[in-house]
Amino acid sequence: MTIPAVTLSQLESHLWEAANILRGPVDAADFKSYVFPLLFFKRISDVHDEEHAAALKQFEGDEEAALFPENYGFQIPEDCHWRDVREVAVNVGQALQTAMRGIEQANPHTLYGIFGDAQWTNKDRLSDALLKNLIEHFSRLSLGNSAAKADVLGQSYEYLIKKFADATNKKAGEFYTPRSVVRLMVNILDPRERESLYDPACGTGGMLIESIQHVKEAHGDDRTLWGKLYGQEKNLTTSAIARMNLFLHGAADFQIVRGDTLRSPAFFLGDSLATFDCVIANPPFSLEKWGDEVWASDPYGRNFAGMPPAKSGDFAWVQHMIKSMAPKTGRMAVVLPHGALFRMGKEGEIRQKLLGMDLLEAVIGLGPNLFYGTGLAACILVFRQKKAKDRKNKVLIVDASKEFKTGRAQNELLPEHVERIHGWVRDYTDVEGIARLVTLDEIAANDHNLNIPRYVEPKVTGEVISVEEAMKRLRESAEAAFAAEEKLVTMLKKEGILCS
Repeated sequence: MTIPAVTLSQLESHLWEAANILRGPVDAADFKSYVFPLLFFKRISDVHDEEHAAALKQFEGDEEAALFPENYGFQIPEDCHWRDVREVAVNVGQALQTAMRGIEQANPHTLYGIFGDAQWTNKDRLSDALLKNLIEHFSRLSLGNSAAKADVLGQSYEYLIKKFADATNKKAGEFYTPRSVVRLMVNILDPRERESLYDPACGTGGMLIESIQHVKEAHGDDRTLWGKLYGQEKNLTTSAIARMNLFLHGAADFQIVRGDTLRSPAFFLGDSLATFDCVIANPPFSLEKWGDEVWASDPYGRNFAGMPPAKSGDFAWVQHMIKSMAPKTGRMAVVLPHGALFRMGKEGEIRQKLLGMDLLEAVIGLGPNLFYGTGLAACILVFRQKKAKDRKNKVLIVDASKEFKTGRAQNELLPEHVERIHGWVRDYTDVEGIARLVTLDEIAANDHNLNIPRYVEPKVTGEVISVEEAMKRLRESAEAAFAAEEKLVTMLKKEGILCS
């Protein structure tokens, strides 16, 4: 029997309805902790059924041979399948939790901890009736490969992440970067086949997924990235979502590690930090309590340009990312608050050291209110281990602050904005009122301050005229005014309103 394909719009609508079933008992900020694990549980159960049917066909109905583990992408132990939970009428939350933990334990190298730590057994929040309703809702759609391809499922998943970000604006910045900003950063770095990619603050994995898509569209075989995708994320739920997100987008081999990157980095090559071709991140802005107490004697040498202030971790992230760039091919893009461009003190000293190393390639100022949880404008800094010869001792400074579409709650970078900004960075040349190539000597003369208005003056849109032309126009205006006044006086006298 052919299973009808699920369209993207159908799947998006279905997932949002699932979130609405939770509305009331569950706070909107917690929707993701429940909807995402259920979606993933249903997906791997349906795929498992397809794999079982294919194995039965291959082994001509031999059930024992069809159950060999190698026939399946993920192992689902007995009593841990979606249909097993669907048959439970009492203590549904306990059944869900038991099934999810069973699947995690059966797949320790790929799925351990992937379902997060949601409190499924809390009946004050999740009654049996509510969970049965939610399970039946998900049961109405087939999420196997024959009905829901990885790209469609992944896109719908991204849609849900965006919807949750819209619904919980203040908290969303912790796990979601607007996709258009991600696309801009990935386009600038231009990851290629067989290159490694690393996001030290990966949130829900959006930057890694966009990098996969970029390689697929621009260069060919995205499967050459398998085994070369790395991310670290401190939040348990968010790191689990990142792993689910990558699986649902069809990624077959990656490493997402839960942990505190600045205190306990996860990836090493011998005794040193591992290095990668592309390093990309939107770390938390001006993070307090970021780990300065361990950085004073950092064993990985990440304070090479100086110790960041205790109350702002912006340049801790920058230095960690620079240390993570591959020696020859390494390049990175990082989102920072504008204050990182001009704050003095320790940060000013670090900027001076980094500029002296000639690693900074571009500074891009973005418009306001593009990011969830803050109306502040942000900037993107682009670094490269080996700058091209004609780019040495220079920094391209771009004022892209007017490039956005105004929204009621959130401004947005449209594809044409992304294309224009990327073009300015790619061309690496002066554009009046927009971009300017600035020498390191000029920046040094400005005390290593990178504040964009110091270097890029807004384009004068009005007509520029000489003093002589201005005087001539002033005389003509005065003469016209006198003539109009005389005409008015004559008319008023004629009507008898004004005496001679």
